[in-house]
Amino acid sequence: MVELNQKTVDQELVITRFFDAPRELVWKAWTKPEHLMQWWGPKDFTAPVIKMDFRVGGKYLWCMRSPEGEDYWSTGVYREIVEQEKLVTTDSFSDAQGNVVPASHYGMSGDWPLELLVTVIFEENDGKTKITLRHEGIPAGENRDLAKAGWNESLDKLSEYLRKF
Repeated sequence: MVELNQKTVDQELVITRFFDAPRELVWKAWTKPEHLMQWWGPKDFTAPVIKMDFRVGGKYLWCMRSPEGEDYWSTGVYREIVEQEKLVTTDSFSDAQGNVVPASHYGMSGDWPLELLVTVIFEENDGKTKITLRHEGIPAGENRDLAKAGWNESLDKLSEYLRKF
């Protein structure tokens, strides 16, 4: 049992960020396609396609486009939605049609599972918002470092977007 718990910890990325915006606004930025398109993806990436069936059991299909024009697709299912408090989704690499593909499809190495889990907790504190993001299943090492950098760059973009919102 200890090994299983250690493995879970070893394959988990946790990021906590604070935003100078009310929770309702941060929630909208995460849950409405027209807002998500404005900040999703690392620095200099765009999000030309954001499709969401935003309900428990509904699917999403998102595309991040690199500055070089390469598209990276992801898909998943909304597992839990607690309005303005919590989002839980599966997360998989996919093709443009939403078919799950292995990470190697995008040239990524390592022992990636076909499906990961993302949990985002939204907490309000005096008109500001704290989010805690937990991305489970990412292999340790360079892949996790890249994912952490990508998430942080996305969250930086979210912070900038919220200032204009």
